Amino acid sequence: MEQQKTNYGNWISLTLLRILYGTSAVLLLLFALSFVWPRLVAVTIFMGIVAAAMLAMSVYMHVCHHEFSFEGGRLMSKFHDFLMEHLDWDGHGTLLDIGCGSAALSVRCAKEYPEAQMMAIDYWGFGWDYAKAQCERNAAIEGVDGRIRFEKGDASKLDFVDETFDAAVSNFVFHEVRTQPDKRQVVREALRVVKKGGCFAFQDLFPKKQLYGNMEEFVAQLRAEGITEIHYIANVEQMVLIPTYMRAPWMMAEIGIIYGRK
Repeated sequence: MEQQKTNYGNWISLTLLRILYGTSAVLLLLFALSFVWPRLVAVTIFMGIVAAAMLAMSVYMHVCHHEFSFEGGRLMSKFHDFLMEHLDWDGHGTLLDIGCGSAALSVRCAKEYPEAQMMAIDYWGFGWDYAKAQCERNAAIEGVDGRIRFEKGDASKLDFVDETFDAAVSNFVFHEVRTQPDKRQVVREALRVVKKGGCFAFQDLFPKKQLYGNMEEFVAQLRAEGITEIHYIANVEQMVLIPTYMRAPWMMAEIGIIYGRK
């Protein structure tokens, strides 16, 4: 019997690649058709430049897709490794994965903490090629389905009472939350459901001032609000082995992690 394979998807979705390559094909066709009107040289040159630029972007994103892949460059896995290294938890109790996507990090946590129970939530919005059924299938293949529950949820308003979980993790999710423009409030909402004394590790685009403002100031505010222990590391992309060509503003730049104990 053929062994089933997990499908953890990719941070650059196949849907996005299809759109990019499809747009490139249309632009190349228009470029070819522009030769029918030889007097419109400027139009032909313009279409050629645009088509070449779109094709180059498509190839670039395809290469990045390979780097992110769990079967390729394993960059997604490396970021999970970094996050887990900063979660100082004994693995007893319950853990919440906020924005679980395809359940890659949820499954990783279940394997790391075999005595713990996991709750994983995600909005599973359009364009990410992720779904609840996919998460459940991945967990079943990995043999941890009995310890992970998956539910649809909104990170800006978690459907749990205060201090529900012994630990919480989130990886590159908070900046994507459309229902709360103030990303600091998304962090506070995540911390709300962690028990006093519980652990947390959140990785996101924290150094981006347009999203989080001054992070040192924010961390100080969280301490003043009662977080017992909190640490902040900026520019994680310089610590994880990311290819130089991927350290671009639209790709893997300005990454940070906050972690500690509530």
